Amino acid sequence: MKRFTSIAKRFIFFLFNIIFWVGVYFFYTYFLGYGSSNTTYVNTFSAYLMPVTICLSYFIILYLIPKYLLKKKYFLFILYSCYTFIISFTAILLSIFFGLVFSSFLEGTNTKTLTKSLPLVIIGVYFIVIIATSLGLIIYNYLSSIKNENLKNKFLQTQLQLKEQELKFLKMQIHPHFLFNTLNTLYGFTLKKSEEAPDMILKLSNLLDYILYQVDKPSVLLKNEIQHIDDYISLEKVRFQESLQVEFSKNLYNETTQVSPMLLLPFVENAFKHGVQIDGVLSVNINLKTTKDSLFFRIKNTSPQKKIDKNGIGLENIQKRLKMLYNNQFKLHLALEENQFIVDLKIPLING
Repeated sequence: MKRFTSIAKRFIFFLFNIIFWVGVYFFYTYFLGYGSSNTTYVNTFSAYLMPVTICLSYFIILYLIPKYLLKKKYFLFILYSCYTFIISFTAILLSIFFGLVFSSFLEGTNTKTLTKSLPLVIIGVYFIVIIATSLGLIIYNYLSSIKNENLKNKFLQTQLQLKEQELKFLKMQIHPHFLFNTLNTLYGFTLKKSEEAPDMILKLSNLLDYILYQVDKPSVLLKNEIQHIDDYISLEKVRFQESLQVEFSKNLYNETTQVSPMLLLPFVENAFKHGVQIDGVLSVNINLKTTKDSLFFRIKNTSPQKKIDKNGIGLENIQKRLKMLYNNQFKLHLALEENQFIVDLKIPLING
């Protein structure tokens, strides 16, 4: 299809050139023979002017302008333009001479031949060259603008694809250690033939399906995100047993509220991954609230650290993703208070 389009464009361009030069030929016959009744002589003489006019026009359009003018080599352009004018002036005089000589046998005794003087003939040739050059520049600028627009579109498309790939990567925030730990716990439960093993397998399966497949969607229902957070917490409860205390409170304004998939789950995963047991207990407190236009999310986990290490807790990628999704319309605040690491997030909502 692209090859056919390219051939069609070339054919149209070729056809345009043919039509233009046929028009120039008729211009010469009209310009030189206005008031003359010897049309055969005028037509023959006009034909002698065509080669020099065509060659001069294409030389300027295809060589002088692209090689020197468009590359801003102005001195060389002026210099070679002067050389071109001298050579073309000589060539025009020779064309007129040969036109007069070889058309002389067509002169009638009582009929006018050419109605224009020699200077007007030369001016007429240069006039056509100027018109052809101007049209060439217009076409060149038009094609350049289309080419630049296509390059710009390809660049933007490439950027968009890179952003999509980066966003997809940033969505995959559940660390492998969670999967390995859960599988080890599950392995222990199966050895003991625990009744909790089938439920763990089902929750893990649902969670992995969400992480691997639902992540490609632009948005999901918030209640789905909450369900998978619940599954995640359930798996961690089984793993930590009595050494874990978790509270997850939810207050939803609208059941059809939508969020980007895997937006909140990485915060929960970080709380378990980087949380530290104090007095033998890891405490995680999660509060989720939505209003008509906003989502408020707070998560706290026990942590004895004295300062916030953004790289250490893996929040750098999450912040990048928030910026890609919401530009500057989100608020993310990190704090350390009384052996607790606190994350406060506010984002605008998508309501279905």
